[in-house]
Amino acid sequence: MAESLTLYAFNCGWFQCKPGYFVEGDEGDYLTGPVPSYLIDHPKGRALFDTGMGVRYRRDFADALPADKFGLQWFEGMDVATRLKAIDVAPDSIDWVINSHLHIDHCGGNAYLPNATVILQRRELDAAREGAAPGVYEAIDYDTGQPVKAIDGEHDLFGDGTVRIVPTHGHTPGHQSVIVKLAKGEVLLAGDCCYTERNLDVMVLPRATADVGEGMRTFERLAAQRAKGTRILFGHDGRQWATIRENIPFE
Repeated sequence: MAESLTLYAFNCGWFQCKPGYFVEGDEGDYLTGPVPSYLIDHPKGRALFDTGMGVRYRRDFADALPADKFGLQWFEGMDVATRLKAIDVAPDSIDWVINSHLHIDHCGGNAYLPNATVILQRRELDAAREGAAPGVYEAIDYDTGQPVKAIDGEHDLFGDGTVRIVPTHGHTPGHQSVIVKLAKGEVLLAGDCCYTERNLDVMVLPRATADVGEGMRTFERLAAQRAKGTRILFGHDGRQWATIRENIPFE
């Protein structure tokens, strides 16, 4: 089964910030990190892990954020629907959307996927509904009409062990990640439970952490996974993203 599963990466925008936003205490010039989405194409269905940003963050190149300004943006052709069409996948063929969490840069493309069921940790859905805040949890992004499957803890999406949703709380109360079993080994799609590889290398959480204790326990689990050979794809790591080949299957 693992040989039949394919994983694709897309960048659906850019996240600009100072280094200290990602790794608290770091200093230096502004960084630009990706806003990734991943297509998991399985014989039993298609799933997307995260969907990028909504249309209000779209900019023209002439109106791009200055290089020294904090913020999010995407440009023509970077929305998740266009990314899918570029590899001949129709947005309405997506069966599942697995949002790592419901912050604006991880679920803003959900509306492009009308036939998908959205899978969330129940505690994340509750947190979003109870903690609406501009620029963080906004219903315009996550309340887009699709059915929602609320889960508690781990979930084997296709029942064969190839796509496992795992809780990675800390950044938000109900953050989740996905472990994909490819022919050459496991890949963990981290989302924002760990922004960059440097966070894990130095075991330093970002300031944007809802629960520090849970965040550190998540880091410890990630470190153990990495030590046993799991490849981790971090949430907004510009250095790592430069090594990622978009639109073609991972090996």
